[in-house]
Amino acid sequence: MAQSSSDATHVRHFRQILLWPLQLMPQSPGSQIQKHCEALETVAADNPWREVLDEFTEDGGEFQVRHYTEFVTFLPYVQRFLYGEGRARRTTGSQHDPGASPMRVFRRSDVAAVRVTPTRGAAPIELTIAQVNLIFFFDIDIVLLNVEVHRDDLSLATAQDLLYGFGRAYPAGWDERGDGLHCMHRVEWLDREGRALAASDSSERERFLEFVRRHRAPRISSHWTWLLQPLALDYDERPGAIRYRQIEYYRMPVMALLAVDDPRAISRNDFVRLGLVVGAGESETLPYSDRHVADFEGRHCYDRFWCESGAAPNTRYLACGHALVVVGCARSGYFLDRESGVLAQFRHQHFLLFLVAHFQKAALLMFSDRLVVALRRLEIGVPASVKTFKRAIRQNFEIFLRFTHRYWFHEISDQALARSLFELTAGHLQLDALYDEVQHRIRDMNQYLEADTFRRQANTMVRLTVVTTFGLVGTVTTGFLGMNLIAAAEEPMSLRVFYLLVTLVATVALTLYTLSKSRRFSDLLDALADERMTMREKWDAFLAVWRRGNA
Repeated sequence: MAQSSSDATHVRHFRQILLWPLQLMPQSPGSQIQKHCEALETVAADNPWREVLDEFTEDGGEFQVRHYTEFVTFLPYVQRFLYGEGRARRTTGSQHDPGASPMRVFRRSDVAAVRVTPTRGAAPIELTIAQVNLIFFFDIDIVLLNVEVHRDDLSLATAQDLLYGFGRAYPAGWDERGDGLHCMHRVEWLDREGRALAASDSSERERFLEFVRRHRAPRISSHWTWLLQPLALDYDERPGAIRYRQIEYYRMPVMALLAVDDPRAISRNDFVRLGLVVGAGESETLPYSDRHVADFEGRHCYDRFWCESGAAPNTRYLACGHALVVVGCARSGYFLDRESGVLAQFRHQHFLLFLVAHFQKAALLMFSDRLVVALRRLEIGVPASVKTFKRAIRQNFEIFLRFTHRYWFHEISDQALARSLFELTAGHLQLDALYDEVQHRIRDMNQYLEADTFRRQANTMVRLTVVTTFGLVGTVTTGFLGMNLIAAAEEPMSLRVFYLLVTLVATVALTLYTLSKSRRFSDLLDALADERMTMREKWDAFLAVWRRGNA
Protein backbone atom coordinates (compact mmCIF):
# COMPACT_ATOMS: atom_id res chain seq x y z
CA MET A 1 0.00 0.00 0.00
CA ALA A 2 1.51 3.26 -1.12
CA GLN A 3 2.30 6.19 1.16
CA SER A 4 1.12 9.52 -0.25
CA SER A 5 0.65 13.17 0.54
CA SER A 6 -3.00 12.37 1.28
CA ASP A 7 -1.73 11.31 4.72
CA ALA A 8 -2.08 14.98 5.65
CA THR A 9 -5.87 14.89 5.16
CA HIS A 10 -7.54 13.77 8.37
CA VAL A 11 -10.67 11.61 8.33
CA ARG A 12 -12.56 12.41 11.53
CA HIS A 13 -15.02 9.57 11.10
CA PHE A 14 -14.68 6.59 8.77
CA ARG A 15 -17.37 3.99 8.18
CA GLN A 16 -17.22 1.08 5.76
CA ILE A 17 -19.93 -1.42 4.84
CA LEU A 18 -19.21 -4.61 2.91
CA LEU A 19 -21.98 -6.46 1.08
CA TRP A 20 -20.84 -9.82 -0.32
CA PRO A 21 -23.34 -11.78 -2.47
CA LEU A 22 -22.99 -15.58 -2.44
CA GLN A 23 -24.91 -18.28 -4.26
CA LEU A 24 -26.47 -20.97 -2.07
CA MET A 25 -26.44 -24.54 -3.32
CA PRO A 26 -29.67 -26.60 -3.36
CA GLN A 27 -30.28 -28.71 -0.29
CA SER A 28 -33.18 -30.67 -1.79
CA PRO A 29 -32.49 -31.31 -5.50
CA GLY A 30 -35.66 -30.93 -7.55
CA SER A 31 -37.38 -28.67 -5.03
CA GLN A 32 -38.06 -25.15 -6.24
CA ILE A 33 -37.97 -23.43 -2.85
CA GLN A 34 -34.92 -24.22 -0.73
CA LYS A 35 -35.28 -23.56 3.00
CA HIS A 36 -31.75 -22.47 3.88
CA CYS A 37 -32.97 -20.28 6.73
CA GLU A 38 -34.58 -23.22 8.48
CA ALA A 39 -31.38 -25.20 8.04
CA LEU A 40 -29.39 -22.38 9.64
CA GLU A 41 -31.78 -22.32 12.59
CA THR A 42 -31.51 -26.07 13.21
CA VAL A 43 -27.72 -26.51 13.14
CA ALA A 44 -25.58 -27.07 16.23
CA ALA A 45 -26.34 -25.22 19.46
CA ASP A 46 -23.12 -23.19 19.16
CA ASN A 47 -24.39 -21.57 15.96
CA PRO A 48 -23.53 -17.84 16.38
CA TRP A 49 -26.28 -16.61 14.04
CA ARG A 50 -29.60 -15.45 15.47
CA GLU A 51 -32.52 -14.13 13.46
CA VAL A 52 -33.41 -10.46 13.71
CA LEU A 53 -37.20 -10.51 14.03
CA ASP A 54 -37.61 -6.73 13.94
CA GLU A 55 -34.53 -4.74 13.02
CA PHE A 56 -36.20 -1.46 13.96
CA THR A 57 -36.38 -2.46 17.64
CA GLU A 58 -33.87 -5.32 17.72
CA ASP A 59 -31.68 -3.74 20.41
CA GLY A 60 -34.59 -3.23 22.77
CA GLY A 61 -35.10 0.38 21.81
CA GLU A 62 -38.19 2.12 20.56
CA PHE A 63 -39.20 2.95 17.02
CA GLN A 64 -37.06 6.00 16.19
CA VAL A 65 -37.29 8.87 13.73
CA ARG A 66 -34.52 7.32 11.64
CA HIS A 67 -36.62 4.17 11.28
CA TYR A 68 -39.62 6.15 10.11
CA THR A 69 -37.49 8.18 7.68
CA GLU A 70 -36.02 4.98 6.29
CA PHE A 71 -39.45 3.43 5.80
CA VAL A 72 -41.10 6.35 4.00
CA THR A 73 -38.15 6.77 1.64
CA PHE A 74 -39.23 3.82 -0.47
CA LEU A 75 -42.18 3.26 -2.76
CA PRO A 76 -44.97 0.95 -1.50
CA TYR A 77 -43.91 -2.14 -3.45
CA VAL A 78 -40.33 -1.73 -2.20
CA GLN A 79 -41.65 -1.33 1.34
CA ARG A 80 -43.44 -4.66 1.02
CA PHE A 81 -40.20 -6.26 -0.16
CA LEU A 82 -38.09 -4.80 2.66
CA TYR A 83 -40.54 -4.82 5.57
CA GLY A 84 -43.52 -6.97 4.65
CA GLU A 85 -47.14 -5.92 4.94
CA GLY A 86 -49.02 -4.72 7.99
CA ARG A 87 -47.64 -5.48 11.44
CA ALA A 88 -46.68 -9.05 10.62
CA ARG A 89 -43.68 -9.80 12.79
CA ARG A 90 -42.03 -13.13 12.23
CA THR A 91 -42.65 -15.12 15.37
CA THR A 92 -42.62 -18.64 13.96
CA GLY A 93 -40.01 -20.69 12.21
CA SER A 94 -41.95 -21.04 8.98
CA GLN A 95 -40.24 -20.09 5.77
CA HIS A 96 -42.69 -17.42 4.72
CA ASP A 97 -45.33 -16.09 7.09
CA PRO A 98 -48.22 -14.28 5.38
CA GLY A 99 -47.47 -10.61 5.19
CA ALA A 100 -43.88 -10.91 6.36
CA SER A 101 -40.95 -9.59 4.40
CA PRO A 102 -39.35 -12.07 1.97
CA MET A 103 -36.01 -10.85 3.33
CA ARG A 104 -34.72 -12.51 6.53
CA VAL A 105 -31.74 -11.23 8.51
CA PHE A 106 -29.49 -13.27 10.81
CA ARG A 107 -26.90 -11.56 13.02
CA ARG A 108 -23.91 -12.65 15.06
CA SER A 109 -22.71 -10.59 18.03
CA ASP A 110 -19.56 -12.45 19.10
CA VAL A 111 -17.28 -10.39 16.82
CA ALA A 112 -16.71 -6.94 18.28
CA ALA A 113 -13.75 -5.57 16.31
CA VAL A 114 -11.33 -6.29 13.50
CA ARG A 115 -7.59 -5.65 13.53
CA VAL A 116 -6.13 -4.91 10.11
CA THR A 117 -2.47 -4.75 9.12
CA PRO A 118 -2.32 -3.12 5.66
CA THR A 119 1.28 -4.10 4.79
CA ARG A 120 4.12 -6.09 6.27
CA GLY A 121 5.64 -4.08 9.12
CA ALA A 122 2.85 -1.49 9.21
CA ALA A 123 1.10 -0.60 12.44
CA PRO A 124 -2.18 -2.54 12.95
CA ILE A 125 -5.44 -0.60 12.70
CA GLU A 126 -8.36 -1.61 14.89
CA LEU A 127 -11.88 -0.98 13.63
CA THR A 128 -15.07 -1.35 15.64
CA ILE A 129 -17.67 -3.67 14.17
CA ALA A 130 -21.19 -2.24 14.15
CA GLN A 131 -22.88 -5.39 12.86
CA VAL A 132 -22.33 -8.64 10.99
CA ASN A 133 -25.41 -9.97 9.18
CA LEU A 134 -26.47 -12.72 6.82
CA ILE A 135 -29.37 -11.65 4.61
CA PHE A 136 -31.50 -14.37 2.98
CA PHE A 137 -34.30 -13.99 0.42
CA PHE A 138 -37.37 -16.13 0.02
CA ASP A 139 -37.40 -18.23 -3.17
CA ILE A 140 -33.98 -16.96 -4.33
CA ASP A 141 -30.85 -18.94 -3.40
CA ILE A 142 -28.74 -15.88 -2.65
CA VAL A 143 -27.29 -14.76 0.69
CA LEU A 144 -25.58 -11.43 1.36
CA LEU A 145 -22.87 -11.15 3.99
CA ASN A 146 -23.04 -7.67 5.50
CA VAL A 147 -20.13 -6.37 7.61
CA GLU A 148 -20.13 -2.79 8.92
CA VAL A 149 -17.02 -1.29 10.57
CA HIS A 150 -16.12 2.21 11.71
CA ARG A 151 -13.37 4.23 13.35
CA ASP A 152 -12.48 7.84 14.15
CA ASP A 153 -9.24 9.62 13.28
CA LEU A 154 -7.62 8.09 10.22
CA SER A 155 -5.53 9.56 7.43
CA LEU A 156 -7.15 9.73 4.02
CA ALA A 157 -4.49 7.40 2.61
CA THR A 158 -5.28 4.77 5.25
CA ALA A 159 -8.99 5.08 4.53
CA GLN A 160 -8.31 4.62 0.81
CA ASP A 161 -6.24 1.51 1.51
CA LEU A 162 -8.95 0.07 3.75
CA LEU A 163 -11.54 0.58 1.04
CA TYR A 164 -9.27 -1.04 -1.50
CA GLY A 165 -7.96 -4.07 0.37
CA PHE A 166 -10.26 -5.04 3.22
CA GLY A 167 -13.15 -6.53 1.25
CA ARG A 168 -11.23 -9.20 -0.66
CA ALA A 169 -12.33 -12.83 -0.60
CA TYR A 170 -8.81 -14.05 -1.43
CA PRO A 171 -5.51 -12.59 -2.71
CA ALA A 172 -5.18 -11.85 -6.41
CA GLY A 173 -1.57 -13.06 -6.36
CA TRP A 174 1.66 -12.69 -4.37
CA ASP A 175 4.64 -10.36 -4.48
CA GLU A 176 8.31 -11.32 -4.32
CA ARG A 177 8.13 -11.54 -0.51
CA GLY A 178 5.14 -13.90 -0.60
CA ASP A 179 2.61 -11.32 0.60
CA GLY A 180 -0.86 -11.32 -0.94
CA LEU A 181 -1.59 -8.73 -3.63
CA HIS A 182 -4.49 -6.25 -3.49
CA CYS A 183 -5.53 -7.29 0.00
CA MET A 184 -4.65 -6.62 3.61
CA HIS A 185 -1.47 -8.24 4.87
CA ARG A 186 -3.33 -9.56 7.91
CA VAL A 187 -6.91 -9.42 9.17
CA GLU A 188 -7.99 -10.62 12.62
CA TRP A 189 -11.50 -10.84 14.05
CA LEU A 190 -11.57 -9.88 17.75
CA ASP A 191 -14.03 -10.57 20.54
CA ARG A 192 -15.11 -8.06 23.18
CA GLU A 193 -11.99 -8.76 25.28
CA GLY A 194 -9.69 -8.15 22.31
CA ARG A 195 -8.82 -11.80 21.79
CA ALA A 196 -8.28 -13.02 18.23
CA LEU A 197 -11.06 -15.33 17.02
CA ALA A 198 -9.71 -15.94 13.52
CA ALA A 199 -7.02 -14.54 11.24
CA SER A 200 -6.39 -14.31 7.51
CA ASP A 201 -3.92 -16.54 5.68
CA SER A 202 -3.33 -14.63 2.44
CA SER A 203 0.44 -15.17 2.64
CA GLU A 204 0.09 -18.99 2.64
CA ARG A 205 0.40 -19.25 -1.11
CA GLU A 206 0.65 -23.03 -1.37
CA ARG A 207 -2.73 -23.57 0.25
CA PHE A 208 -4.44 -21.39 -2.36
CA LEU A 209 -2.50 -22.96 -5.23
CA GLU A 210 -3.27 -26.50 -4.09
CA PHE A 211 -6.96 -25.75 -3.68
CA VAL A 212 -7.28 -24.31 -7.19
CA ARG A 213 -5.23 -27.20 -8.61
CA ARG A 214 -7.58 -29.75 -7.04
CA HIS A 215 -10.94 -28.06 -7.45
CA ARG A 216 -10.50 -25.49 -10.24
CA ALA A 217 -12.26 -23.07 -7.92
CA PRO A 218 -10.88 -20.26 -5.74
CA ARG A 219 -10.20 -20.84 -2.06
CA ILE A 220 -11.79 -18.33 0.32
CA SER A 221 -9.40 -16.78 2.87
CA SER A 222 -9.58 -18.32 6.32
CA HIS A 223 -10.98 -15.27 8.14
CA TRP A 224 -13.96 -15.03 5.79
CA THR A 225 -14.43 -18.81 5.91
CA TRP A 226 -14.57 -18.63 9.71
CA LEU A 227 -16.97 -15.68 9.72
CA LEU A 228 -19.46 -17.50 7.47
CA GLN A 229 -19.60 -20.73 9.49
CA PRO A 230 -21.66 -22.91 9.62
CA LEU A 231 -21.98 -22.00 5.95
CA ALA A 232 -19.26 -23.83 4.02
CA LEU A 233 -17.71 -23.42 0.59
CA ASP A 234 -19.25 -25.92 -1.80
CA TYR A 235 -15.87 -27.32 -2.87
CA ASP A 236 -14.46 -27.55 0.64
CA GLU A 237 -14.19 -30.97 2.28
CA ARG A 238 -15.20 -29.57 5.65
CA PRO A 239 -18.83 -30.24 6.66
CA GLY A 240 -21.40 -27.50 6.48
CA ALA A 241 -25.18 -27.44 6.77
CA ILE A 242 -25.41 -24.85 3.97
CA ARG A 243 -23.06 -24.77 0.98
CA TYR A 244 -22.24 -21.63 -0.99
CA ARG A 245 -20.32 -20.58 -4.09
CA GLN A 246 -18.84 -17.34 -5.25
CA ILE A 247 -21.23 -15.64 -7.66
CA GLU A 248 -19.49 -12.33 -8.38
CA TYR A 249 -16.00 -10.93 -8.56
CA TYR A 250 -13.84 -11.65 -5.50
CA ARG A 251 -13.83 -7.95 -4.63
CA MET A 252 -16.80 -7.33 -2.36
CA PRO A 253 -19.15 -4.40 -3.06
CA VAL A 254 -18.41 -1.64 -0.58
CA MET A 255 -19.96 1.49 0.86
CA ALA A 256 -18.03 4.15 2.76
CA LEU A 257 -18.62 7.42 4.56
CA LEU A 258 -15.74 9.81 5.23
CA ALA A 259 -16.10 12.93 7.38
CA VAL A 260 -13.18 15.32 6.90
CA ASP A 261 -12.48 18.85 8.10
CA ASP A 262 -12.58 20.37 4.63
CA PRO A 263 -13.88 18.26 1.73
CA ARG A 264 -12.79 21.00 -0.70
CA ALA A 265 -9.17 20.36 0.30
CA ILE A 266 -9.32 16.84 -1.16
CA SER A 267 -7.70 16.86 -4.58
CA ARG A 268 -9.48 15.63 -7.69
CA ASN A 269 -6.96 12.81 -7.93
CA ASP A 270 -7.92 11.58 -4.46
CA PHE A 271 -11.60 11.83 -5.32
CA VAL A 272 -10.91 9.63 -8.33
CA ARG A 273 -9.20 7.11 -6.05
CA LEU A 274 -12.16 7.19 -3.66
CA GLY A 275 -14.82 6.98 -6.35
CA LEU A 276 -13.15 4.16 -8.27
CA VAL A 277 -11.69 2.54 -5.10
CA VAL A 278 -8.12 2.14 -6.34
CA GLY A 279 -6.20 2.57 -3.08
CA ALA A 280 -3.87 5.31 -1.86
CA GLY A 281 -1.37 7.10 -4.07
CA GLU A 282 0.28 10.42 -4.65
CA SER A 283 -2.31 13.18 -4.55
CA GLU A 284 -0.48 15.00 -7.33
CA THR A 285 -0.98 12.19 -9.84
CA LEU A 286 -3.97 10.36 -11.25
CA PRO A 287 -4.27 6.57 -10.84
CA TYR A 288 -5.22 6.30 -14.53
CA SER A 289 -4.71 8.31 -17.69
CA ASP A 290 -6.33 11.73 -18.10
CA ARG A 291 -8.47 10.44 -20.94
CA HIS A 292 -9.78 7.50 -18.92
CA VAL A 293 -11.10 9.74 -16.13
CA ALA A 294 -11.94 12.81 -18.23
CA ASP A 295 -15.67 12.31 -17.58
CA PHE A 296 -15.26 11.18 -13.98
CA GLU A 297 -17.49 13.89 -12.51
CA GLY A 298 -20.25 13.27 -15.04
CA ARG A 299 -20.27 9.48 -14.71
CA HIS A 300 -19.43 8.86 -11.08
CA CYS A 301 -20.30 11.95 -9.03
CA TYR A 302 -23.62 13.13 -7.67
CA ASP A 303 -22.88 16.77 -6.83
CA ARG A 304 -26.29 18.13 -5.94
CA PHE A 305 -24.99 19.01 -2.45
CA TRP A 306 -21.44 19.87 -3.50
CA CYS A 307 -21.92 23.52 -2.50
CA GLU A 308 -21.48 25.86 0.44
CA SER A 309 -25.17 25.98 1.33
CA GLY A 310 -27.53 23.49 2.90
CA ALA A 311 -27.65 21.54 6.14
CA ALA A 312 -24.59 19.50 5.15
CA PRO A 313 -22.52 21.70 2.80
CA ASN A 314 -19.85 20.25 0.52
CA THR A 315 -21.26 16.72 0.55
CA ARG A 316 -20.31 14.60 -2.44
CA TYR A 317 -21.59 11.17 -3.46
CA LEU A 318 -19.36 8.91 -5.57
CA ALA A 319 -20.60 5.73 -7.28
CA CYS A 320 -19.02 3.22 -9.63
CA GLY A 321 -21.37 0.25 -9.28
CA HIS A 322 -19.38 -1.89 -6.89
CA ALA A 323 -18.83 1.09 -4.57
CA LEU A 324 -20.84 3.96 -3.09
CA VAL A 325 -18.77 6.56 -1.21
CA VAL A 326 -20.02 9.66 0.66
CA VAL A 327 -17.61 12.46 1.58
CA GLY A 328 -18.68 15.37 3.76
CA CYS A 329 -17.69 17.94 6.33
CA ALA A 330 -17.01 16.72 9.88
CA ARG A 331 -17.85 20.17 11.28
CA SER A 332 -21.42 19.81 10.03
CA GLY A 333 -23.63 18.45 12.78
CA TYR A 334 -26.19 17.29 10.24
CA PHE A 335 -23.62 15.24 8.30
CA LEU A 336 -22.77 13.07 11.33
CA ASP A 337 -26.26 13.06 12.82
CA ARG A 338 -27.18 9.42 13.59
CA GLU A 339 -30.92 10.07 13.72
CA SER A 340 -31.82 12.11 10.63
CA GLY A 341 -28.58 13.32 9.09
CA VAL A 342 -26.39 12.03 6.28
CA LEU A 343 -24.86 9.33 8.49
CA ALA A 344 -28.31 7.99 9.33
CA GLN A 345 -29.30 8.03 5.66
CA PHE A 346 -26.06 6.31 4.71
CA ARG A 347 -26.61 3.44 7.18
CA HIS A 348 -30.30 2.98 6.36
CA GLN A 349 -31.74 4.32 3.11
CA HIS A 350 -28.55 4.29 1.07
CA PHE A 351 -27.53 0.90 2.38
CA LEU A 352 -30.88 -0.60 1.40
CA LEU A 353 -30.84 0.83 -2.12
CA PHE A 354 -27.28 -0.48 -2.53
CA LEU A 355 -28.47 -3.86 -1.21
CA VAL A 356 -31.39 -4.00 -3.65
CA ALA A 357 -29.17 -3.26 -6.65
CA HIS A 358 -26.57 -5.88 -5.77
CA PHE A 359 -29.18 -8.46 -4.82
CA GLN A 360 -30.79 -8.04 -8.23
CA LYS A 361 -27.46 -8.46 -9.96
CA ALA A 362 -26.54 -11.53 -7.91
CA ALA A 363 -29.93 -13.14 -8.57
CA LEU A 364 -29.60 -12.58 -12.33
CA LEU A 365 -26.09 -14.06 -12.30
CA MET A 366 -27.46 -17.04 -10.37
CA PHE A 367 -30.10 -17.68 -13.05
CA SER A 368 -27.44 -17.48 -15.75
CA ASP A 369 -25.22 -19.91 -13.85
CA ARG A 370 -28.07 -22.38 -13.41
CA LEU A 371 -28.71 -22.42 -17.15
CA VAL A 372 -25.05 -23.23 -17.77
CA VAL A 373 -25.13 -26.02 -15.17
CA ALA A 374 -28.29 -27.51 -16.69
CA LEU A 375 -26.74 -27.53 -20.16
CA ARG A 376 -23.50 -29.00 -18.87
CA ARG A 377 -25.36 -31.92 -17.29
CA LEU A 378 -27.45 -32.62 -20.39
CA GLU A 379 -26.74 -35.86 -22.26
CA ILE A 380 -28.84 -35.97 -25.40
CA GLY A 381 -28.80 -39.77 -25.73
CA VAL A 382 -29.90 -40.45 -22.14
CA PRO A 383 -33.68 -40.05 -21.65
CA ALA A 384 -33.34 -39.54 -17.89
CA SER A 385 -30.85 -36.71 -18.47
CA VAL A 386 -33.17 -35.07 -20.98
CA LYS A 387 -36.06 -35.21 -18.51
CA THR A 388 -33.88 -33.71 -15.76
CA PHE A 389 -32.81 -30.94 -18.13
CA LYS A 390 -36.38 -30.10 -19.06
CA ARG A 391 -37.42 -30.05 -15.41
CA ALA A 392 -34.52 -27.75 -14.49
CA ILE A 393 -35.28 -25.29 -17.30
CA ARG A 394 -38.98 -25.12 -16.44
CA GLN A 395 -38.23 -24.61 -12.75
CA ASN A 396 -35.82 -21.80 -13.52
CA PHE A 397 -38.38 -20.19 -15.80
CA GLU A 398 -41.02 -20.32 -13.06
CA ILE A 399 -38.64 -18.95 -10.41
CA PHE A 400 -37.54 -16.19 -12.80
CA LEU A 401 -41.16 -15.15 -13.29
CA ARG A 402 -41.63 -14.93 -9.53
CA PHE A 403 -38.39 -12.97 -9.22
CA THR A 404 -39.60 -10.51 -11.84
CA HIS A 405 -42.87 -9.81 -10.06
CA ARG A 406 -41.52 -9.86 -6.51
CA TYR A 407 -38.00 -8.40 -6.68
CA TRP A 408 -37.44 -6.65 -10.00
CA PHE A 409 -38.20 -2.94 -10.19
CA HIS A 410 -36.55 0.08 -11.82
CA GLU A 411 -37.61 2.75 -9.35
CA ILE A 412 -37.42 2.39 -5.59
CA SER A 413 -38.13 5.93 -4.37
CA ASP A 414 -39.61 9.25 -5.38
CA GLN A 415 -37.09 11.12 -3.24
CA ALA A 416 -34.55 12.73 -5.53
CA LEU A 417 -31.41 11.63 -3.69
CA ALA A 418 -32.40 7.99 -3.20
CA ARG A 419 -33.75 7.72 -6.74
CA SER A 420 -30.64 9.24 -8.28
CA LEU A 421 -28.21 7.09 -6.28
CA PHE A 422 -30.11 3.92 -7.19
CA GLU A 423 -30.16 4.88 -10.87
CA LEU A 424 -26.45 5.69 -10.75
CA THR A 425 -25.59 2.37 -9.08
CA ALA A 426 -27.90 0.30 -11.28
CA GLY A 427 -26.56 2.02 -14.38
CA HIS A 428 -22.96 1.16 -13.56
CA LEU A 429 -23.99 -2.43 -12.76
CA GLN A 430 -25.84 -2.57 -16.11
CA LEU A 431 -28.80 -4.30 -14.48
CA ASP A 432 -31.22 -3.68 -17.35
CA ALA A 433 -28.89 -5.21 -19.93
CA LEU A 434 -28.18 -8.18 -17.66
CA TYR A 435 -31.90 -8.72 -17.02
CA ASP A 436 -32.68 -8.64 -20.76
CA GLU A 437 -29.90 -11.12 -21.49
CA VAL A 438 -31.00 -13.59 -18.83
CA GLN A 439 -34.66 -13.18 -19.77
CA HIS A 440 -33.91 -13.92 -23.43
CA ARG A 441 -31.84 -16.98 -22.55
CA ILE A 442 -34.50 -18.45 -20.30
CA ARG A 443 -37.26 -17.69 -22.77
CA ASP A 444 -35.26 -19.19 -25.66
CA MET A 445 -34.75 -22.41 -23.71
CA ASN A 446 -38.38 -22.52 -22.62
CA GLN A 447 -39.55 -21.91 -26.18
CA TYR A 448 -37.27 -24.70 -27.37
CA LEU A 449 -38.82 -27.06 -24.82
CA GLU A 450 -42.31 -26.03 -25.91
CA ALA A 451 -41.40 -26.55 -29.57
CA ASP A 452 -39.92 -29.94 -28.73
CA THR A 453 -43.11 -30.88 -26.85
CA PHE A 454 -45.26 -29.85 -29.82
CA ARG A 455 -43.00 -31.85 -32.14
CA ARG A 456 -43.36 -34.96 -30.00
CA GLN A 457 -47.13 -34.47 -29.81
CA ALA A 458 -47.26 -34.07 -33.59
CA ASN A 459 -45.27 -37.30 -34.06
CA THR A 460 -47.60 -39.08 -31.67
CA MET A 461 -50.63 -37.82 -33.57
CA VAL A 462 -49.09 -39.04 -36.84
CA ARG A 463 -48.54 -42.50 -35.38
CA LEU A 464 -52.06 -42.63 -33.97
CA THR A 465 -53.45 -41.49 -37.30
CA VAL A 466 -51.57 -44.23 -39.13
CA VAL A 467 -52.71 -46.91 -36.68
CA THR A 468 -56.29 -45.65 -36.90
CA THR A 469 -56.20 -45.59 -40.70
CA PHE A 470 -54.93 -49.13 -41.04
CA GLY A 471 -57.08 -50.33 -38.17
CA LEU A 472 -60.10 -48.87 -39.92
CA VAL A 473 -59.64 -51.37 -42.74
CA GLY A 474 -59.84 -54.34 -40.41
CA THR A 475 -62.67 -52.81 -38.39
CA VAL A 476 -64.86 -52.20 -41.44
CA THR A 477 -64.02 -55.61 -42.89
CA THR A 478 -64.81 -57.62 -39.77
CA GLY A 479 -67.77 -55.48 -38.79
CA PHE A 480 -69.48 -55.44 -42.17
CA LEU A 481 -73.17 -56.06 -41.58
CA GLY A 482 -72.36 -57.20 -38.04
CA MET A 483 -70.91 -60.38 -39.52
CA ASN A 484 -68.98 -62.78 -37.24
CA LEU A 485 -66.35 -64.84 -39.02
CA ILE A 486 -66.34 -67.35 -36.18
CA ALA A 487 -69.67 -68.16 -34.55
CA ALA A 488 -68.50 -69.26 -31.11
CA ALA A 489 -71.32 -68.01 -28.95
CA GLU A 490 -72.41 -71.54 -28.11
CA GLU A 491 -68.93 -72.94 -27.69
CA PRO A 492 -67.48 -73.82 -24.30
CA MET A 493 -66.05 -70.96 -22.21
CA SER A 494 -62.50 -72.28 -22.48
CA LEU A 495 -62.64 -72.19 -26.27
CA ARG A 496 -64.10 -68.69 -26.30
CA VAL A 497 -61.34 -67.50 -23.94
CA PHE A 498 -58.78 -69.12 -26.27
CA TYR A 499 -60.23 -67.26 -29.27
CA LEU A 500 -60.19 -64.03 -27.23
CA LEU A 501 -56.53 -64.42 -26.28
CA VAL A 502 -55.49 -65.31 -29.82
CA THR A 503 -57.35 -62.29 -31.20
CA LEU A 504 -55.89 -60.03 -28.47
CA VAL A 505 -52.33 -61.16 -29.14
CA ALA A 506 -52.75 -60.81 -32.89
CA THR A 507 -54.28 -57.32 -32.52
CA VAL A 508 -51.57 -56.13 -30.14
CA ALA A 509 -48.84 -57.53 -32.39
CA LEU A 510 -50.37 -55.89 -35.46
CA THR A 511 -50.77 -52.57 -33.62
CA LEU A 512 -47.18 -52.63 -32.38
CA TYR A 513 -45.92 -53.52 -35.83
CA THR A 514 -47.94 -50.67 -37.32
CA LEU A 515 -46.50 -48.29 -34.71
CA SER A 516 -42.96 -49.40 -35.48
CA LYS A 517 -43.58 -48.72 -39.18
CA SER A 518 -45.77 -45.69 -38.57
CA ARG A 519 -43.24 -43.18 -39.95
CA ARG A 520 -42.90 -45.19 -43.17
CA PHE A 521 -46.65 -45.77 -43.36
CA SER A 522 -47.08 -42.01 -42.92
CA ASP A 523 -44.79 -41.43 -45.90
CA LEU A 524 -46.83 -43.98 -47.85
CA LEU A 525 -50.08 -42.19 -47.03
CA ASP A 526 -48.54 -38.89 -48.11
CA ALA A 527 -47.46 -40.50 -51.38
CA LEU A 528 -50.91 -41.98 -52.01
CA ALA A 529 -52.50 -38.59 -51.37
CA ASP A 530 -50.11 -36.75 -53.70
CA GLU A 531 -51.86 -36.42 -57.06
CA ARG A 532 -48.63 -35.32 -58.75
CA MET A 533 -46.94 -38.69 -58.18
CA THR A 534 -47.25 -41.47 -60.74
CA MET A 535 -48.49 -44.96 -59.93
CA ARG A 536 -44.93 -46.23 -60.28
CA GLU A 537 -43.69 -43.76 -57.70
CA LYS A 538 -46.53 -44.68 -55.37
CA TRP A 539 -45.69 -48.36 -55.78
CA ASP A 540 -42.06 -47.62 -54.93
CA ALA A 541 -43.25 -45.79 -51.83
CA PHE A 542 -45.27 -48.88 -50.86
CA LEU A 543 -42.24 -51.15 -51.28
CA ALA A 544 -40.07 -48.71 -49.34
CA VAL A 545 -42.06 -49.49 -46.20
CA TRP A 546 -40.30 -52.88 -45.93
CA ARG A 547 -36.88 -51.97 -47.27
CA ARG A 548 -34.04 -52.11 -44.78
CA GLY A 549 -32.41 -48.82 -43.85
CA ASN A 550 -35.30 -46.76 -45.11
CA ALA A 551 -35.81 -43.63 -42.92
